[in-house]
Amino acid sequence: MNKPPRSFPRTLSELTGATLSDALRRQGFASAEIVARWADIAGPEIAAHSEPIKINWPRAVDGDEGPGEPATLVLRVEGPAAIEVQHQSAVILERVNRFFGWAAIGRIALRQAPLRRHVPAPAPPPPDPAAAADIAAALPIEDQELRQALGRLGAAVKRK
Repeated sequence: MNKPPRSFPRTLSELTGATLSDALRRQGFASAEIVARWADIAGPEIAAHSEPIKINWPRAVDGDEGPGEPATLVLRVEGPAAIEVQHQSAVILERVNRFFGWAAIGRIALRQAPLRRHVPAPAPPPPDPAAAADIAAALPIEDQELRQALGRLGAAVKRK
């Protein structure tokens, strides 16, 4: 009798890694790390106004061995910050090449467009203390902390 293999929980990066890697590879990224760690690579000031779109690698010449010419990193930059990012291009080049460990990027090209940011939803306001107290008073529970917690939960559920 064959037993089915044990299934262990797998991380989200394992499940989506292959799909994302293929999509990023089409944009010239050898790995997803430059996109995922852009704020660490470029620094928070630059990353707040830019994001990498793709890396344009030059075509290899037949019989050419070695790294060849450096690539061009294409960045999406917010319009008002484009001049500042352009002035910081030497710093960005140095930081990206330090991340790669070799002179992979030789030039930066900027594309002005809004960044694709996901703005987190604001936290809901706390439940009304009067409603929470009314609900807690109606509960037949002796533990005071538990009754108050359930009162706050009830007020939050009732609000929605």
